[in-house]
Amino acid sequence: MSLHNTPSSERLHIGFFGLRNAGKSSVVNAVTNQQLSVVSDVLGTTTDPVKKAMELLPLGPVVIIDTPGLDDEGTLGELRVKKAQEILSITDIAVLVVDSQKGMSEEDKELLSIFKERKLPFVVAHNKADLLDNKPEHKNNEIYVSAKTGDNINELKVMLSKLSSKAKSTKPLVSDLLSEGDLVVLVIPIDEAAPKGRLILPQQMVMRDILDHHCMCVCTQVEELKTTLASLSKKPKLVITDSQAFEKVAKDTPSDIMLTSFSIIMARYKGDLKALINGASTLSSIKDGDKILIAEGCTHHRQCNDIGTVKMPKWIESFTKAKPQYTFTSGGTFPDDLSQFKLIVHCGGCMLNEKEMKHRMQKADAQSVPILNYGIAIAHMHGILKRSLAPFHDILKLL
Repeated sequence: MSLHNTPSSERLHIGFFGLRNAGKSSVVNAVTNQQLSVVSDVLGTTTDPVKKAMELLPLGPVVIIDTPGLDDEGTLGELRVKKAQEILSITDIAVLVVDSQKGMSEEDKELLSIFKERKLPFVVAHNKADLLDNKPEHKNNEIYVSAKTGDNINELKVMLSKLSSKAKSTKPLVSDLLSEGDLVVLVIPIDEAAPKGRLILPQQMVMRDILDHHCMCVCTQVEELKTTLASLSKKPKLVITDSQAFEKVAKDTPSDIMLTSFSIIMARYKGDLKALINGASTLSSIKDGDKILIAEGCTHHRQCNDIGTVKMPKWIESFTKAKPQYTFTSGGTFPDDLSQFKLIVHCGGCMLNEKEMKHRMQKADAQSVPILNYGIAIAHMHGILKRSLAPFHDILKLL
């Protein structure tokens, strides 16, 4: 996967925060060497978060986010501030831009306390340093810069680069489950929901991880799995399937070959697999009228047999013999108040960065609402959860 093709969910997200006219947008433009954000002397020029996926040396593929001023006023201003605060849930590294002539405000100090509370790596960039008579020395994670003259902008990027190792995990997808030379079979259904002419992101990511670690993979559709397995001279170490095909793939895969799904792999990679497994038991206690949130991280055209809005409710009702009430969300939409829900069933989260997926899980945990993802839910409802977790020996102890 080249840097230019790196999906946004796999890029380091760097958010720029601060008061109106502290020079956030000017610093963003100086750091990116682009006119990414509109700059003017009018307070509150940035009205909504501005996102840009790009390559930023020496960091590599990133998403730069310019946020509205945290001292914006009025009803609309409050909404902008709320939106800026929401950006924190997807931010890997925060840059607090402060007007060096005015110094740190109470709002700035409050934001810093939030960074520290969330254990969010951050840099304080004191902008407009060219207007100071005596420029203070840099210390720890503070730096004096000038977006106007470019002074210390490169040094700011170096500071961000040093923080990147703390901000972005390097967890493997499947390579830690394999040894060099192992064979993996990927079961990829090509149905009405499959995007034309390409594979979906989890399939691409898993395939690349396998190849990067000098293992081999064979791709097949559900209907050809039996024939594929019979034709192989080498026994596969692992079969990975789309969760929707779990039931048939489990029947067609010999019990001495480990089996799991792309969704379960993504649950481990993006969130907390142990916590998501704990939500499975709640499925057995669903009753008529219970409210279930079915949440997806991507936005896509709903198909007639869509997994989230059609298949998942059917599986839940067949398993529970109950008629729950459903709420469906997608993309960046995720409710703040989760207390009304008995259960949250989430997609694999491939289009969300790790920070946002974990933030959603933390919100659920804080409100005592169980959460599990598609792969775990489907495996549990088809009686193969234990088998689907066999590759993850540490997790298997919990069952």
